Amino acid sequence: MGLNANAAEIVEEMKDRAEELRIEVLELENRATVLDCGVKAPGCTEAGRLFSLVSMGGLAKVTVSSESYGGLRLPVVKVDTGEPYLACMASQKAAWKVKTDRFFALGSGPARVLAEKGKGGYTEDSDVAVLALESAALPDEKVARHVAERCGVRPENLTLLAARTASETGSTQVSARMVETALFKMERLGMEAEVVHGAGTAPIAPVTGDDIHMMGVENDMIIYGSQVSLRVKGDVDVEAIPSGSSSDYGAPFLETFRRAGYDFYKIDPGIFAPAEIRVENILSGEVKTAGKIDPEMIKKALESR
Repeated sequence: MGLNANAAEIVEEMKDRAEELRIEVLELENRATVLDCGVKAPGCTEAGRLFSLVSMGGLAKVTVSSESYGGLRLPVVKVDTGEPYLACMASQKAAWKVKTDRFFALGSGPARVLAEKGKGGYTEDSDVAVLALESAALPDEKVARHVAERCGVRPENLTLLAARTASETGSTQVSARMVETALFKMERLGMEAEVVHGAGTAPIAPVTGDDIHMMGVENDMIIYGSQVSLRVKGDVDVEAIPSGSSSDYGAPFLETFRRAGYDFYKIDPGIFAPAEIRVENILSGEVKTAGKIDPEMIKKALESR
């Protein structure tokens, strides 16, 4: 079964549990389906867990529990995948800028595989497409038509999930990107060792502000609070992977963003990485660790305004 078919099954579960998940199921005039998971509908952490699973094409186990960070008890999301490249880079990575004249969102999920037509080294044929959108607005028929055309599917076979950053769903799905950030950092640094398994944990930030504020706090949950374990074939420079290797490490992300004049391109991309990393080279048996969780920075981020 392909990633889009996997995601479509999870979508059906979400539809069946819509009231419990505090989401709304909408049908557009062109018969595309929209799941409002946290734009106008409130959403919840469980909706965020399923949203994350959709984003990874169903190729992961995603669970939610709670842990203590320096005496502060927070919900945490855990991700475990035996297909880290497909789940996190080919699917979950928010690499699709979905844009029309009055709409903009970052798109994640298996519909990217169809739209990119093998660009990432993986292809699949599918009559259905599922895309998860981080957006403060709900997609309309024009957005659905644009996405369906890029994916080569009929609008009635397209599902768009949407959640804003400042929502429980949004906060959960951002924290669930901890493994993705490790793989992205490795790719950016030119590390070629094959990653065969990825697992991670990150705290979920409570919603305490608007989208800009929550964007900062949610990034801090990964930068200062996440742990990732990878199993790889080959040796890697583990010390270069954690967020602590970045020149922008040491301040709440929102503060860094403000100093950069709200320009992402002026921020060191190396900051987008897990706080702590453990890498096992399955060829040699060697295990290396680097970085650390910083409970004080987690508290500082949650207290920031």
